[in-house]
Amino acid sequence: MVHHQRCSQNQLKMGGDEEAGTLVLVWTNPGYYRRRRPKLFSFLLLSLLSCLFILAPHFFILSSPFSHLYSFGIQKEGLAGNMAVNAPICSSISNGTICCDRSHFRSDICFMKGDIRTHSPTSSVFLYTSKIDGDMVDDGEEEEDGVLQHEKIKPYTRKWETSVMDTIDELDLISTRRNPGVRHPCDVIHDVPAVIFSTGGYTGNVYHEFNDGIIPLYITSQQFNKKVVFVMLEYHDWWVMKYGDILSHLSGYPPIDFNRDNRTHCFTEVITGLRIHDELTVDPSLMKRNESIADFHNLLDRAYGPRIKGLVRDEEAQEKMQNQARRPKLVILSRKGSRAITNENVLVKTAEEVGFQVRVLRPQPTTELAKIYMELNSSDAMIGVHGAAMTHLLFMKPGCSVFIQVIPLGTDWAAETYYGEPAKKLGLKYIGYKISPRESSLFGEYHKDDPVLRDPSSLNQKGWEYTKKIYLDRQTVKLDMPRFRKRLVRAYDHITKIHRKTPLLSGPSRSK
Repeated sequence: MVHHQRCSQNQLKMGGDEEAGTLVLVWTNPGYYRRRRPKLFSFLLLSLLSCLFILAPHFFILSSPFSHLYSFGIQKEGLAGNMAVNAPICSSISNGTICCDRSHFRSDICFMKGDIRTHSPTSSVFLYTSKIDGDMVDDGEEEEDGVLQHEKIKPYTRKWETSVMDTIDELDLISTRRNPGVRHPCDVIHDVPAVIFSTGGYTGNVYHEFNDGIIPLYITSQQFNKKVVFVMLEYHDWWVMKYGDILSHLSGYPPIDFNRDNRTHCFTEVITGLRIHDELTVDPSLMKRNESIADFHNLLDRAYGPRIKGLVRDEEAQEKMQNQARRPKLVILSRKGSRAITNENVLVKTAEEVGFQVRVLRPQPTTELAKIYMELNSSDAMIGVHGAAMTHLLFMKPGCSVFIQVIPLGTDWAAETYYGEPAKKLGLKYIGYKISPRESSLFGEYHKDDPVLRDPSSLNQKGWEYTKKIYLDRQTVKLDMPRFRKRLVRAYDHITKIHRKTPLLSGPSRSK
């Protein structure tokens, strides 16, 4: 593993605001249900209260101009076998049962335990039972086909966003009484649990791949210590190859393509859906062993370490890297087109004058993640303009690295929420640089008093299409270098203060 210096624990400070609790009124119990016949008045009253409590906290979320790309909120509920914090929903289930936790607006998650068998031709997972239990179903209320419970779920972590959820495959989870005269043979018998999830939706965007997929998969599956099988809906070979290094550290078994593998896979435990805490983070208070986003970063270290050693295996390359490390290393994540820094060459020169060794990184969709990880994990600072590529902040060393995010007009809230706050939670020194109107290419297109320049929030309130068309797709940045230099100096001073006892970081003197 390539490191300038391993950050000490006392340098790691987890940031972020305290979470606000959300009151959710749940008036149906999960799992097997004893059917009841509530009185009309009680039913109407409970329905009204449910709507008031559930819809009000989420009104801003659903109306946000960024809501179709990003999601909100922190789940404070328990995960069977992993999280049992603040809420008992599905924190434990008995054999022969299905329990679904649908209490959060962002994702559903269902747990099955017993004789479980997949049936991909009908997009179903069956739980067979011969148990007769009055707590499961009232006498005379079993359906004619023997079905005791039928749940539907789309295992993707953007439940609140209808447009993308319409593209996600739906699974039927069915508990049914076993018919002694009918055989349901197993083609593959597994002695470890399964986690079923979808790699559809916004897969293809690196932010969503980590935020909606990889990190929730870590949260949900790390408890099993690799003794778990991943079953994927909308399976993509390229996705499995791209994230194979990470997947192999979460599961010791090859993943299953649910849609194409028509064999009957038999399990004794299945989790369908993924838990998610907040943007690009892991909340220790919701984890059984208090794992944090720093622990997820440690997993990335283990995942990419062997590959990185191969990338720098010859002595000459390692010696060159050590010589370059005499200055703090700054990586600039470069963009082309929208939100590009048009005076990037001046930025490079200024950063070198301040004292940095500068690397310009232009990730492509085909760039191997291990190579990006190697560059950023061996860096001391990263600069980038708000966008999906900022997700790579996860590759930086917690506790002793600096992340400078350039924030174009009209993106203040999204930049801070989706990258600024996660950076602080990871333990990075975060510096947000909000550009002035004169630093935006929009300054040449609109009058200085136009709301586009003077009041971007008013444009954002008109809806996502305005935000995307004006601020994301048509804007480039020309940095006011004397103004931006102050951030470079602040970053340099922070790094040298941390590493002042490290001879390799004795860079040249620079004037402020």
